[in-house]
Amino acid sequence: QVLLVESGGGLVQTGGSLRLSCTASGRTVNVRTMAWFRQAPGKEREFVAAIAWGGISTYYGDFVKGRFTISRNDAMNTVYLQMNSLKPEDTAVYTCAADRRILAGLTSPNEYPYWGQGTQVTVSS
Repeated sequence: QVLLVESGGGLVQTGGSLRLSCTASGRTVNVRTMAWFRQAPGKEREFVAAIAWGGISTYYGDFVKGRFTISRNDAMNTVYLQMNSLKPEDTAVYTCAADRRILAGLTSPNEYPYWGQGTQVTVSS
């Protein structure tokens, strides 16, 4: 089994920053892709960012690139999402996802077999 646990969410004002973390445990060997998705109430899940094993290849959603940075520590089985210049429209539950494949699913939620429970990010206006 693979367990993903997120942390770092909270309430910030417009323009503020948060750093999310997601740590994988259990059968985590060769979890080669880790990603972040977000979902606001009544809206579909949206791709935020993904990163491959080693951190060399990164991908971002169209609306977050330039403000968010994804990174990972493979030894710690942890992925991070640094979020800067936050906007009210960034308010959502941010969920970590992982895949043993290398960037196979990328932006498609249905391609990721492992999911965390999510952490709430709220940006006040």
